[in-house]
Amino acid sequence: MLAAAWRHLDRAPRLAALIADWPGDPAAAAMAMRLNAGLHALARRNTIADLSALYAGLHTNFGRAVGAGLEAGEATILEWMAHPTQTNEVGRSAAFMAALMTLAHDLGLPFELLEFGASAGLNLMLDRYAHDLGGVAAGTIGSPVRVKPEWRGKAPLQAPVHVDAVRGVDLRPLRLEDPFTRERLLSYVWADDPARAERLCHAIASGRACPPPIEQGSAAPWLARNLARPQADGVCRVVMHSMVLQYLPEAERRAALTAIMAAGARATADRPLAWIGLEWNSARSEVQLRLTRWPGERGETGTSRVLAICHAYGSWIDWRG
Repeated sequence: MLAAAWRHLDRAPRLAALIADWPGDPAAAAMAMRLNAGLHALARRNTIADLSALYAGLHTNFGRAVGAGLEAGEATILEWMAHPTQTNEVGRSAAFMAALMTLAHDLGLPFELLEFGASAGLNLMLDRYAHDLGGVAAGTIGSPVRVKPEWRGKAPLQAPVHVDAVRGVDLRPLRLEDPFTRERLLSYVWADDPARAERLCHAIASGRACPPPIEQGSAAPWLARNLARPQADGVCRVVMHSMVLQYLPEAERRAALTAIMAAGARATADRPLAWIGLEWNSARSEVQLRLTRWPGERGETGTSRVLAICHAYGSWIDWRG
């Protein structure tokens, strides 16, 4: 799709100009993903017959169909290009659940979850999903949202995960009652993965029925404010995020991490803090699931370890925990 788009980019001159003068790092901004999702959205709308037929597998003339899509659907693609990716991939919840099971095994406490870059909040609903983590069941058995990544390595330690409260923030939170929001989310699920699209539809239905609270705002001030709130005794507060640090401006990223570290310094055995990040490493060679907790596992100021190497969308988890 992308190769065909590159060959026929002259049929969408405004899009070509935008790509040529893209501000900043196009890889960090996932520019190619935005373009691909815009084309997928056009195909799903069935307004450009040749493009929809290509996605349906009725022909393989990529150049003709993508060229037609670029020319007739340039305005739609530009709309997709103007916004950061908002996959809110439900598959990533498996990594979060495995990390929470590790914490639950060690601490035996319920959790308060704080997620920045929460999008529509689908990963804050992880306890509503049926997880199969290397043969270990977690979450809500029988849920229509079934999350079963390919598991590599030993299974995680089994422990019940109890979520007492959740909160999230996003610069542009997605409201699931909005049809355009649902269209955007589904456009980022590639057409050759219908099982993933079906799982997303079930998660969206659950979120529409009982949406998690998501505020609009920047990560750093929201974290500082929420981490300063009184924390109940016997509850582990957890900061979580996935594939979002690359999108934050440097100053905000530093401020967000500073707020987490400051809260960690205040944590006690009765009011512990954990930080779960699913992000690229600094070399962008692998996606790491990292767990940091305060106090540390043996009473230290804090400890941090990589629990797993993961597929970016959670399709597989290589467990090291």
